[in-house]
Amino acid sequence: MRSEVAAQAVAAGACLVNDVSGGLADHRMLAVVSELGVPIVLMHWRAPSDQMDNFTHYDDVVAQVAMALAGRRDAAVAAGISPDRIVLDPGLGFAKLAIHNWALLRELPSLLALHQPVLIGASRKRFLGAVLAQPDGTARPVSDRDAATHAISALAAANGAWGVRVHEVAGTLDAVRVARAWREGGAW
Repeated sequence: MRSEVAAQAVAAGACLVNDVSGGLADHRMLAVVSELGVPIVLMHWRAPSDQMDNFTHYDDVVAQVAMALAGRRDAAVAAGISPDRIVLDPGLGFAKLAIHNWALLRELPSLLALHQPVLIGASRKRFLGAVLAQPDGTARPVSDRDAATHAISALAAANGAWGVRVHEVAGTLDAVRVARAWREGGAW
């Protein structure tokens, strides 16, 4: 979220900048990334994490997130970042209720229609804990959400996502490979 940190990270060998504020937290971020010449992930962001739960109202979450991401993409291009170096992230769990996250996943084609690679970051998120809740409503613990993360990752990949952000890589890679084999009839 800070251009100075992004510049130092790239100088230390980072190959892309992942800005969870979509370039909004630091007005210099897009210009700095343009100068650095690396790809950038622009996430949908409405407010800092200590305030984001106050910004969960949407009339149409898919349309509003898509419009905001298109705006961030356009701002990045205007700052000199090549469109082929821009990845969009709908920001699952950031200023979104569970119903919003599921709507964004279900309508992934609406995000892909922006003609940019899309990154899905669902790993171990609260909405997965809720869908896997115990009969008494107790959410599944964070440490027990990897299987759900693998499922989301495989489905996202099979439906055109460019990438997924996860905590547990090996199981996710297996799930994505199986989804690819299924989609391609075993020809990979």
